Amino acid sequence: MGRTVSDVVFVDGARTPFARAGSLYSETRADDLVVKVIQELLRRNPQLPVERIDDVAIAAATQTGDQGMNIGRSAALLAGLPPSVPGYSIDRWCAGAMTAVTTLAGSIMSGAYDIALAGGVEHMTHHPMGEGIDPNPRYLAEKLVDPEALLMGKTAENLHDRFPHLTKARADAYALGSQEKTAKAYANGWIQADLVPVAARAQDLGWTMVTADEGPRPGTSLEGLAGLRTPFRPHGRVTAGNASALTDGATAALLASDDAARELGLSRKMRMVGYAFAGVDPEVMGVGPVPSTEKALRRAGMTIEDIDLFEINEAFAVQVLAFLDHFGIDDEDPRVNPLGGAIAVGHPLASSGIRLMSNLAKDFELNPTARFGITTMCIGLGMGGTVIWERVGENS
Repeated sequence: MGRTVSDVVFVDGARTPFARAGSLYSETRADDLVVKVIQELLRRNPQLPVERIDDVAIAAATQTGDQGMNIGRSAALLAGLPPSVPGYSIDRWCAGAMTAVTTLAGSIMSGAYDIALAGGVEHMTHHPMGEGIDPNPRYLAEKLVDPEALLMGKTAENLHDRFPHLTKARADAYALGSQEKTAKAYANGWIQADLVPVAARAQDLGWTMVTADEGPRPGTSLEGLAGLRTPFRPHGRVTAGNASALTDGATAALLASDDAARELGLSRKMRMVGYAFAGVDPEVMGVGPVPSTEKALRRAGMTIEDIDLFEINEAFAVQVLAFLDHFGIDDEDPRVNPLGGAIAVGHPLASSGIRLMSNLAKDFELNPTARFGITTMCIGLGMGGTVIWERVGENS
């Protein structure tokens, strides 16, 4: 008997507050962070019988230690899900959580699953970027990639080189806007609804309840940004102020077929229209969202003019600017990252894709005339990922 394609809806998303690496979560395990978020999603959706969850996919860019042992299965068990609920781990570097969502969505679309739980975690205190990697010598010996492709900050400098009109001044101005939008979103209570308070202990700080992102700097100014050093190149353009910080944090999201969500009375915050991943030269990985967005739009029969809201991961300001320039979008377009972005709140690698989705769900809530939105991000070693979403109307 043939199956029909099912619509996939984003039911709910949550995350821990993000903390700077080496700070608030220093003595908190990575798996405990993601367990906390899973449990919060289950608490918020009590009408969901946990045995109905068909699978759990959790992403981490470094899958060792407290991010290893098949963290998808481990987190499911630790969160109290029945042993009958399976789980697996995913790694697509920065787009891990995004890939967890799209992979599970594919299973829902095909009719194999009804309900699934996706997530991502990165504890950059316990697992610094690049920890334990052993790049194949062929990468350099055969010049498969530029050596700088393995250092994300240098790929951002390379992007400035390729597009010299994307100046440091523009990057700093964009970064200031991210800080200001984040401060406004906090002042209006728009971000707090997605945050799961975490009791954490750090050796120097003792026990504390983490209830807000640690990264935002409300007093940021252009003058202050202009004076920051450029660690990746003498007289460069990338600084700690116009890039995301090293961050610890976790995210999770509930996905369901439209029919299952209706049956169980679950919220349907937005519907997945389509998605795409694409590759680019690794040494300019920040341009990855451009071809992935073009590919996703083409497959959906859409153009950039159809998109009303944009959630773009701010790994580096220059990467966002390259995307905006390509599509003819102004640096200060209010449709772009209305709640601020990773330059302010941080980028815990594999977890960030779901933060973008939760933000977009809030964007739809705050912009009732918007119909379509995208979540997109660049990915290490030269890739981009894009997911197109549609508002779910009251009568749809």
